Amino acid sequence: MGLKMIEFHLDGRSGVSPYQQIVQQVKNGLRLGLLREGDQLPTVKDVVGQLAINPNTVLKAYRELEHEDLVAARPGRGTFVTRTLTDHSLAAHAPLRRDLQQWLLKARKAGLDDDSIEALFATTFRSGAQEEIA
Repeated sequence: MGLKMIEFHLDGRSGVSPYQQIVQQVKNGLRLGLLREGDQLPTVKDVVGQLAINPNTVLKAYRELEHEDLVAARPGRGTFVTRTLTDHSLAAHAPLRRDLQQWLLKARKAGLDDDSIEALFATTFRSGAQEEIA
């Protein structure tokens, strides 16, 4: 079985701190079934090399994930996923992803760039959430 490992990406424009972005990306991986129990997170050294960030930033993110019992550090071996956040909705992900990819294609054909697409999605998502609450 090949070792699959999550790759982190930082968005300097997001307004979200780098450590929080790492935490969110791990949680997204756990929610979407991309990370499973027993999977290893990249070493702090690897993340620092890949993203050119302070090792303390990565350690802070991993500590927060450990505190939430999502990962466990094994000294000398690395940090491993201890539980996932997937639920019964996982089966619906593939068809929804296809719909979303088609929507993204339409948005790009309509001339929207990534920032405009993100803004449109975010505002629609927030207003939809507000309507559900009301």
